[in-house]
Amino acid sequence: MNKTTDPHHFVQADLVAVLVAVTGGQPRILTTQDGRTLPAGPFTAGHRSLQASLREWVESQTHHPLGYVEQLYTFPDRDRSDALGMRAISISYLGLTREVDDEGAAQPGWHDWYRFFPWEDGREGEPVIVSKLILPRLREWARSAGDAALKKQRTQRVAVMFGLDDNEWNEELVLQRYELLFEAGLVDESQRYGIHSPSARDDMLPGASMGHDHRRILATGMARLRAKIKYRPVVFELMPPEFSLLQLQQTVEALAGRGLHKQNFRRQIEQQALVEETGQIAAGTAGRPAKLFRFRRNVILERAMSGNKLPLARG
Repeated sequence: MNKTTDPHHFVQADLVAVLVAVTGGQPRILTTQDGRTLPAGPFTAGHRSLQASLREWVESQTHHPLGYVEQLYTFPDRDRSDALGMRAISISYLGLTREVDDEGAAQPGWHDWYRFFPWEDGREGEPVIVSKLILPRLREWARSAGDAALKKQRTQRVAVMFGLDDNEWNEELVLQRYELLFEAGLVDESQRYGIHSPSARDDMLPGASMGHDHRRILATGMARLRAKIKYRPVVFELMPPEFSLLQLQQTVEALAGRGLHKQNFRRQIEQQALVEETGQIAAGTAGRPAKLFRFRRNVILERAMSGNKLPLARG
């Protein structure tokens, strides 16, 4: 078969979107097939760019303009390559939008992203799943290594990924933690490639699996956004036009998966002059009425916060 007819010399490219919203203090992602897949579709040549194609598709689905958008990575998709008989790749994008429409009605297909990564939600402290399930099984996997050098390497990886020994938990290592669990045979996707846990147990860790390579793409999007909110004001793309400082803090905590010190957070927001008071008070709140703020978009539009970071220290 010559190169013009061999299907393996052709490539099918799909656009895959990690679309994030924060609703009621919870990080949400748009999915299809009841959470089995991320929104995806074949790239068409009718747009001036991949991003333009993505924006049009998303806005037609969510009825909201996308805020911040950036390309993540291009992933080879072995599942689809095998099924199609040709090379398939997924060109992934991260986009920020809103879950509800202008009337406040929720749209179908949205899920909490911690449904897929329950070990990443440390807002109330270390998730029980880490100490009770993940670490014992990863230590067993490390001990099952064939030689001392590999055993040491695995043990060190577990320590770095999960903040053990002298290592601190790094919320940006979402993808690396998932890939470690994949390699150890502890997630459903592992079994598609014949990777099994050394344990006699067949049950996988809690956390919904996804089709194709979509949970890996989601992990990449989560990690990128967790890093981005530290030095660019993209979090405001997820906020309503007016918000309280508590709402802002809860949104950052939801994305970062960790609690923040209330006074430190407010002090740094004030020092960076990111928001300004609207003169309005939040209605229907219990306790002391909360002042409402808005993002000072005209101050830092189209530029990063020079050397400034949101305070992601634990409270």
